[in-house]
Amino acid sequence: MKLFQCFISLQVFLPTDDSGVWTLAKMWYNLADSSYHQSVVHLGLTRLLMQMVVLALHRNISVSHPVYKILAPHTLYLLAINDFAFEKLVSTEGLVDKVMAIGRDGMYELIHNSSHEWNFSSDGHPATDFENRKVDDPKVLPKYYFRDDSLVLYNAIHKYVSSYIDIYYADENDVNNDWEIQNWIESLAVGHENGGLEGLPMKDGKGHVSSKEELKEILAIIIFTCSVTHAAVNFLQYEEYGFPANYPATLNTPLLKDKDPKTESDIIAALPNKEETFNMVTLTRILSERATKSLGNFETQYIYDPKAVGCVKCFQSDLKRISDEIRRRNKTLEKPYEVLDPVNIPNAISI
Repeated sequence: MKLFQCFISLQVFLPTDDSGVWTLAKMWYNLADSSYHQSVVHLGLTRLLMQMVVLALHRNISVSHPVYKILAPHTLYLLAINDFAFEKLVSTEGLVDKVMAIGRDGMYELIHNSSHEWNFSSDGHPATDFENRKVDDPKVLPKYYFRDDSLVLYNAIHKYVSSYIDIYYADENDVNNDWEIQNWIESLAVGHENGGLEGLPMKDGKGHVSSKEELKEILAIIIFTCSVTHAAVNFLQYEEYGFPANYPATLNTPLLKDKDPKTESDIIAALPNKEETFNMVTLTRILSERATKSLGNFETQYIYDPKAVGCVKCFQSDLKRISDEIRRRNKTLEKPYEVLDPVNIPNAISI
């Protein structure tokens, strides 16, 4: 493995190197991965990304609007939990500064750089994302259960959204003439540099939804991100970070640059100290707790229209079937992949 970009160093670390060197190389590699995970994958591309969507939703769409009602269970508590995070965790001299090598400023830099590359329609859609990353083929990459479960769940969410939207929009004219929806999308499709998103449908240089299918995909991606994506990137944190040598967020010795032999004492010296370990273990244990009900089992009932209630019941039935299938599969696995069993997926980003 390499710990530097080519223009900095061509050093390659190998399993055949000194065992202490190889162990430290893996720890430094995982530190880079954990920094990216916490900054971009977790905070940036779920919490902050969906905060933009939710703020625009509240500014432009009435609480009596059907789109508000289908999204509301999946946006519950997001603004409150993000406000807490900015105050206590991702703040100057907050917990992130204490437990992560890159600190708050490093997190923001990674988020800024990565968000400019994120596209709603490609990166937000799981099938397109897997295809773009060349991990979509089960024959080439078998036993990739995150992919397998994500695709099944996205299809169930899209089916739910589709049946719901068909109740309220007879044709494309209904969508085009819905000024609340159009204002919402226009306010979001302003580009990353203006606090918006890339990859939303456009017309005459502005965000515009021209069809029912476009609206369905937008809503399905939002619900999927707030539930499935966040569950996948959030609820295994304690399992990974709970043992700092496995997935360190900080190391206390200089970055490994050469292959000079390393002893066990060198490895121990690199590990987070007692306070850093306690803080990280506590944080990831708390973040791994589920604070809302399971997907499809809503805390607050927003939908009362009998036809729409029927859509919810069908969605719940589909999720029950998916859960049963995942549990049957997991019984055959040495290490079950349970995080995307629908009963383990909260409705919203709430922790």
